[in-house]
Amino acid sequence: MVETEKRCGFAAIIGAPNAGKSTLVNKLVGAKISIVSHKVQTTRARIRAIYMSGMSQVVLVDTPGIFKPRRKLDEAMVGNAWGGATEADAVLLIVDARRGADEEVHAIIETFKAQHIKAILVINKIDLLLAEKLLAISQELNELYSFTETFMVSAVTGSGVEKLGERLATLMPLGPWLYPEDQTADVHLRFIASEITREKIYERLHEELPYSSTVETEAWEEQKNGSVKISQTIFVERDGQKAIVLGKGGAQIKLLGQLARAEMEESFARKVHLFLFVKVRENWAQDPERLRMMGLEI
Repeated sequence: MVETEKRCGFAAIIGAPNAGKSTLVNKLVGAKISIVSHKVQTTRARIRAIYMSGMSQVVLVDTPGIFKPRRKLDEAMVGNAWGGATEADAVLLIVDARRGADEEVHAIIETFKAQHIKAILVINKIDLLLAEKLLAISQELNELYSFTETFMVSAVTGSGVEKLGERLATLMPLGPWLYPEDQTADVHLRFIASEITREKIYERLHEELPYSSTVETEAWEEQKNGSVKISQTIFVERDGQKAIVLGKGGAQIKLLGQLARAEMEESFARKVHLFLFVKVRENWAQDPERLRMMGLEI
């Protein structure tokens, strides 16, 4: 097959928080690229994952969930999400089947209308509802907006995901691939390491520490024996939050380190020496420079 028969383009994954965007991206790619959590708004920067289907390379842009912003961090996240949509060759609106056309979905559709964005409707979590209910949700959403196509999937079980991926592959423009065939993501390993630790914080401390923390990989040192030494700082906004992350006698941060290190070793296929530190930095979520370091623009 000649080079010109290759296809390559971008598909933006848009949706309200916790609609299942990151789970869908991970399922399509077949590898864990994006942070997945039952807490909303966990994806902060746009993450590019690479999905291959035949001679097509689809660069999936997993965007932050779109919601009403309240602070600079929120504004940057929402701005990033819409930036992903305007640059894409295909736009997918992911809707949680259980929530249907709620207020956040209505707001996204209004922006679609204002910007004349062509979009594919993807109703996710279909394994949780009866078929009759799903058909009613699909009809309601398609009456609200003229979606080009509708897909019903379960990003968790994989139902309908392959069919969606194959369709995306046909929508990409002709052109050479942007990445090697075996590459799954356009994200730096340091960033992936930070996301892994951040996910463990969400999993362990989601009640006590909702959105007041971020993780930065301060140092990545390659060792002669093939292992890597990673030093990370967990930033929180108050002393009380620091105490929560540390835990009694340092037990919590030790456990967080064990969980993060185990996943890093699996992801990076090598031995990892992980060192975690906690610092208080008030109003880090309002600091433009820190947001830029996280890959967000305001």
